[in-house]
Amino acid sequence: MRKHVAELIGTFILVFGGCGSAVFSAAFPAVGIGLLGVSLAFGLTVLGCAYALGPVSGCHLNPAVTLGLCAGKRFAWKDAPGYIIAQLVGAVIAAGVLVVLLKGRPEGYDPSVGGLAANGFGDHSPGHYGMMSALLAEVVLTFIFLTVILGSTSKKAVAGFAGIPIGLTLTLVHLIGIPITNLSVNPARSTGPAIFVAHRRIPGDLVARG
Repeated sequence: MRKHVAELIGTFILVFGGCGSAVFSAAFPAVGIGLLGVSLAFGLTVLGCAYALGPVSGCHLNPAVTLGLCAGKRFAWKDAPGYIIAQLVGAVIAAGVLVVLLKGRPEGYDPSVGGLAANGFGDHSPGHYGMMSALLAEVVLTFIFLTVILGSTSKKAVAGFAGIPIGLTLTLVHLIGIPITNLSVNPARSTGPAIFVAHRRIPGDLVARG
């Protein structure tokens, strides 16, 4: 249970920090952190959580990571469902908190219009990329991310430093993928905002306008 709580909290922080930077800071003219800022937000949240929660649960924060570690025989398949459920719950709670905060605007907030940094293709892609480009980007960038995770956490890697390459790689893949799909490489991160956005009514702008 302690590990599941850690995964829930960590995924909450990831979605709240990453998507929150997109819908608040990136969309606010006085701040305008843009693509680089949002990419760093995702990378820094994982970096921080790796050191804070890694000793408790391994800090997966991502069903793709959990399943990748299972496939690499580094994590037990029987423990995967509990981790994945905790990650999904954490992501949904984070997206819900973001919606509550956004509704505090004078003009209010409709997630189906604002987008809540949800992932997508076509009209729901910041660069209006098609489904095949979006799918290929997510597959390739997830592969890169998981390769770095598996390598940096192996027994032969330098101990205690895995969070740094993992956080930096997550920043890198977001720099590449945000214009294509708003980038996920994480089914939990995608699910949280998607539940509140449902059927989005207008195309998204860069980094999913708030």
